[in-house]
Amino acid sequence: MSTAEIKRKVVEVLERVADPEIGIDLYNLGMIYDVEVIDENSVKIKMSLTTALCPLANIIPIIVVDELKRKLGIDASIEIVYDPPWTPLRMTERGRRLFIERYGYDIVGDYIKRQKRTRNENSNED
Repeated sequence: MSTAEIKRKVVEVLERVADPEIGIDLYNLGMIYDVEVIDENSVKIKMSLTTALCPLANIIPIIVVDELKRKLGIDASIEIVYDPPWTPLRMTERGRRLFIERYGYDIVGDYIKRQKRTRNENSNED
């Protein structure tokens, strides 16, 4: 199997692993920063969490490792990264739609509005 095929299959599994608190998959939430294929049997995944204070920070990587092993027979090492920090802007369009369906508002649009408002307030302070 090619590196691209392995990566595609890993992403398919990640699209089935939901963040336990938000209920949307890790990939479409934008929590997966990188998938590096080491060889046919192992990958390295860089991922973030929606907050550095996530109470499930120790559990989510274990779920990812277990699912990849169970569904693909692939070993995964997970590196949790906080730089750059996760924001709703990292969500895919699918993740954004899923969030709107589940929670009834557009977190990405709200985030953009808050950022603009903050920039305007800061520029008025100068």
